[in-house]
Amino acid sequence: MDHLTNPKDARMHKALADKLKRVEQRARERAIRERAKFFGLQIHPTASVEDDAPGREPGDRNWVGFGFDIHPQVTVFSAFFLLVFIVLTLMFKQAAAEFFAAALHFITSTSGWFLVLATNLFIVAAAYFALGKFGQIRIGGADAEPEFSTLSWYAMLLSAGMGIGLMFWSVGEPITHFGTPSPMFGHLEPGTPEAAQAAMGVTYFHWGVHPWAVYAIVGLGLAFFAYNRGLPLTIRSIFYPLLGERIYGFWGNVIDILSVLATLVGLATSLGLGVTQINAGLNYLLGIEISVSTQVILIAGITAIATLSVMAGLDGGVKRLSQWNMILAGVFLLFLLIAGPTVFLLSGFTQNLGYYLTIFPEMSMWTETFRGTNWQGSWTVFYWAWWISWSPFVGMFIARISKGRTVREFITGVILIPTLLSFLWMSVFGGSALYLQGTGGADILSVVGEDVAKAMFVMLDALPLAGVLCTVAVVLVTVFFVTSSDSGSLVVDHLTSGGKLDSPTGQRVFWALMEGAIAAVLLVGGGLTTLQTAAVSTGLPFAFVLLIGVYAQWVGFSQEIYVEEAVEKAVRSAEEEHVLQQAVNQAVEGMQ
Repeated sequence: MDHLTNPKDARMHKALADKLKRVEQRARERAIRERAKFFGLQIHPTASVEDDAPGREPGDRNWVGFGFDIHPQVTVFSAFFLLVFIVLTLMFKQAAAEFFAAALHFITSTSGWFLVLATNLFIVAAAYFALGKFGQIRIGGADAEPEFSTLSWYAMLLSAGMGIGLMFWSVGEPITHFGTPSPMFGHLEPGTPEAAQAAMGVTYFHWGVHPWAVYAIVGLGLAFFAYNRGLPLTIRSIFYPLLGERIYGFWGNVIDILSVLATLVGLATSLGLGVTQINAGLNYLLGIEISVSTQVILIAGITAIATLSVMAGLDGGVKRLSQWNMILAGVFLLFLLIAGPTVFLLSGFTQNLGYYLTIFPEMSMWTETFRGTNWQGSWTVFYWAWWISWSPFVGMFIARISKGRTVREFITGVILIPTLLSFLWMSVFGGSALYLQGTGGADILSVVGEDVAKAMFVMLDALPLAGVLCTVAVVLVTVFFVTSSDSGSLVVDHLTSGGKLDSPTGQRVFWALMEGAIAAVLLVGGGLTTLQTAAVSTGLPFAFVLLIGVYAQWVGFSQEIYVEEAVEKAVRSAEEEHVLQQAVNQAVEGMQ
């Protein structure tokens, strides 16, 4: 231990540390000046890897007053477009319903191929970022520590990312495909074992790697540019390598306005699906009428509850609700696994996973080219557009809770873990439904044709403690509704406040109310078809934005790696030089 107390050695170590610190700073500044210039869409290279917004603070040009702290252009134009949409839809309900149906068919039949291609490109980009040299970059810097435990992180990812969708479609989708198999599989006879296998394969496909890759790409870009480059936590910041300071001007405003619209419409789609399922559950339990008016009243009531969670903040509201809900969902899942055909469900999980991996390449690129059908319009294309429209919301929320993770850890966690949990959920619920349908335990197929929101409750009715299970299901969907609304209002608040993380609570409450209003209007304007049209209409243009964003991330990561490698080389060289100098000094001292 002498070397720790020797004053001479202590001075030498301190001198070395000070020297390396100075070398690191000079090397970083030099690397920033000398790194390769990127062309293409880029206007000018960034000024610093530490802070790309010197002299700027998030929301420094906001309008402040009356309990609001808003970015004027983004907020005003977003609110204007949304209010015009709400007013026109309510004034012309019948015309709106017809328009939405026609728009859905046109968009999906002419642009479905693009959404299919774009979503696959997001998977390729995510894999490239995670498995290559960029994987070592840490969100928030080399010394950053995670703010949440890994378990809490996963719970928040799954609860905010797909909660309502998993509840709504876990029974309805496999049963629908069982009765009407996808044309990709040829002419499968409905109701056969082959149709059951195809049904689970398609369901896995829609809830697997593709949606989480979209979320991962958006969340990663937001987290990197916010925590590593000192930019506001808004979508516009991803484009800094391409637009430079212009992200604070017109084009940045356009990007954030599109992000707000996509987020609110994607959320409204999920909330609309969720409330129809809550209505179906209450009809089963209490005999409450299934109608649009009932669903609008439910939206109003649950949105009011969501405002309480909004007021509690991220730690007190979203985090706690997500944890409680995931515990309840886990118990629910375990009960069905034990009370149902356990061996059948576990065997199905294994077989379905293998089948998914088998059909993954073909189904990922399948576009119905030679069939002249539009099955994908209501399924794959709708899903991909829905995930893309959700991506600002989920991506920003993931970014907000992911500081301290490496790029590799981030992408692996965001894609693989939630995907496997989604697969397990779908295998238990979808597998139970298929088992009951195939053995005559329940006629779920005929109910799905009438109202897919009833599917889960018909399945639960055939199991022990049906009343308790249906009550739990209603509670789960309700809490998923609340956490989605809560998280969504937090994200929209970031976007409309110039990236501020501490904007007024009343402002978040306003956006929570707006989400509920849009969901109600979409239901009034045509139900499920309108919800699907809204998601596709916003997801399509936003896909273009995200593809450009992938390139911007590559530019940003390349700049980061170049600087860090240059700094590491300079520090290592200085350290070697120091060691050599010490050896020379000791040799000289020994000769004297």
